[in-house]
Amino acid sequence: MSDDFKMVAKTFYGFESILADELLSLGARNIEEGVRNVSFYGDLGFLYKVNLALSTSVRVLKPITSFKITDEKDLYSSIYNFNWEDYLDVDDTFAIESNLNTDFFSHSLFVSQRVKDALVDRFRKLFKKRPNVDRDDPDFKINCHITDDVCTISLDSSGKPLNQRGYRSETNIAPINEVLAAGIVKLSGWDCESDFLDPMCGSGTLLIEAAMYAKNYPVNVNRKHFSFQNWKDWDSDLFELIKASTLKKVKPFNYKITGYDKAPSAILKCNQNIINAGFTDIIEVSQDNFFTTTKNNENFLQIVFNPPYGERLQIDIESFYKQIGDTLKSNYTNSNAWFITSSLEALKYVGLRPSRKIKLFNGKLESRLAKYEIYSGTKKIHKLTKK
Repeated sequence: MSDDFKMVAKTFYGFESILADELLSLGARNIEEGVRNVSFYGDLGFLYKVNLALSTSVRVLKPITSFKITDEKDLYSSIYNFNWEDYLDVDDTFAIESNLNTDFFSHSLFVSQRVKDALVDRFRKLFKKRPNVDRDDPDFKINCHITDDVCTISLDSSGKPLNQRGYRSETNIAPINEVLAAGIVKLSGWDCESDFLDPMCGSGTLLIEAAMYAKNYPVNVNRKHFSFQNWKDWDSDLFELIKASTLKKVKPFNYKITGYDKAPSAILKCNQNIINAGFTDIIEVSQDNFFTTTKNNENFLQIVFNPPYGERLQIDIESFYKQIGDTLKSNYTNSNAWFITSSLEALKYVGLRPSRKIKLFNGKLESRLAKYEIYSGTKKIHKLTKK
């Protein structure tokens, strides 16, 4: 326990509770939900584990120092006096990202520049050399977070964002972020004890994230590199041990995951991504127009999808969303249907009353994840038959 340290997992708005649940299931301690983040404690092996296994986190930070500041001078001197040489070498490259929630500074780029100046000035004084900045592929990503008068400096253990799983070699015009897809699957409450359908599957992200969730598959186990592999305490043997341990927890899935898309090009891309992810055994996709399909058995079905919003794919919002509602009501009884849209107007045209609406963001677009319970007969009869 004495080797445990604090970490912060960053996520999307609305995903804090499901990320906290993920961390708890992995064995995290002292879990605290924030806004778009969850803090927790664990050891070095656990840092490796969460990077491999967390599906609803964008990156995992390790805070290394924190101090109070009131102006630019405080910021520079505190960074300059920190023992950076314990973490970086002069031949390493780095990049700095700053996030501000303070009245002392208004420009994150200015803060990043001053942090960079102080860091390289320290190295110049000590070694007559300095590490260089590499914004594209640095050895070290440094996060500077200022809230009010407190500045926290963290190392980004992930490097490239954790949504970059490595399976998506082909995309369509409006692909959904992998972390967003994983979070939507979890928020839908799917218990993995039924078939799963994405009727507008595009390049297959929701299908693949659902498969990973159903099989308890570590989402980033096939990723080539994490930033923590550049750290001085990097332990390759421990990493391989943790990796093997997470794979031992993969479980069987005995239902079907199915996707439809009316575009043949989308199906080609989707199949390639499914091959890349290694889920050809449990995911099937076909070229079909959802509006002409019908549920083929009486069993319960979980439906989750990301229809066009009219933002990047032009559609007639009223007609399109009315067809969604009509198709669900007529052809998909005994189903729960969830979809996300940034067009709040569109929900009025579905013609069904959502039983839940969850506020989320798809990129910068404020959206709603809506749930529709599709059953035979009236709601009153449905409730009586369930008793």
